[in-house]
Amino acid sequence: MKLNWGHSIIIVYAIFVGGILLLAYNSSQQKFDLVQSDYYGAELKYQEVIDATQRASNLAEAFQVERNGSLLHVTLPKNFQTNISKLAIEMYCIADEKRDMKKEIVVQKGVFDIELLSNMKGNYTLKLSLDNKGVSYYFEKKLML
Repeated sequence: MKLNWGHSIIIVYAIFVGGILLLAYNSSQQKFDLVQSDYYGAELKYQEVIDATQRASNLAEAFQVERNGSLLHVTLPKNFQTNISKLAIEMYCIADEKRDMKKEIVVQKGVFDIELLSNMKGNYTLKLSLDNKGVSYYFEKKLML
C-alpha cells in the first residue's frame, strides 16, 4: 500500500486529536487545593487580619524564627516577653493541604518551639495569630524547610 498525502493528513489529524484527548485527561486528574474551604466567609473577616497585621508591623521589632534541627525556635517581640499570650500557629504548606499543621498554645515568656514533622519539607508559610490582653496581632513569615 502506498502512502499518499490524504492518508498523511488523516494520520496527522488522528495524532493531534489523540494528543488533545490525552492532555484533557491529564488535566482532569490534577488536584487543586483551596487555601480555605470557606474562603468567602474568611474574606469577609479579612479586615480583622489586616488590622492585626498593621498592629504587628507598628511594633518596634518583629518576631524571630530560627531552625534548630527538627525544631523551629520562635521568639516574639519584647512587648510579649513578660505577658501571657494566647497564640494560634499555622504552618501552611503551599503545595499540599495534608501537610498543613495548626496548633493553639499559651506562651508565657515570648519564646517557644514548634516541632517539625519528618514529612514537612518544601515551602511553608508560618502564620501566628496572637491575642494579648484583648488585642490581636498577626505575624507571617515564609519558610523553606
